[in-house]
Amino acid sequence: MNRITTVIIPADHPSLAGHFPGMPIVPGVLLLDEMIRAVESAADLTAAHWRIGSAKFVKPVRPGETLTLQQERRGNGSIACSVLCAGQPVASGVLVSLAAQGVADDGRQDG
Repeated sequence: MNRITTVIIPADHPSLAGHFPGMPIVPGVLLLDEMIRAVESAADLTAAHWRIGSAKFVKPVRPGETLTLQQERRGNGSIACSVLCAGQPVASGVLVSLAAQGVADDGRQDG
């Protein structure tokens, strides 16, 4: 099932300070954080911790731009995510549930 979330990173977001003066760009780590938040807020996805299986950033994002976050659960329990701005891809990645990999909340392998 596909899920879609809309996000706007405001110009006064703390992560933008110094990134970059006069030409602010939303840091990739903030885009990843928004992906994880969107996944965790989905009602049927209860895993508390995620590992970033892959991430790709293809276009800079400016504060104030409307972002569309899409997610799709894969058969193996991972989540394919993409971030679009004005219909154009800006980032994509795969999130893997640590619970699905048998990793406890404290980082130890279960079993």
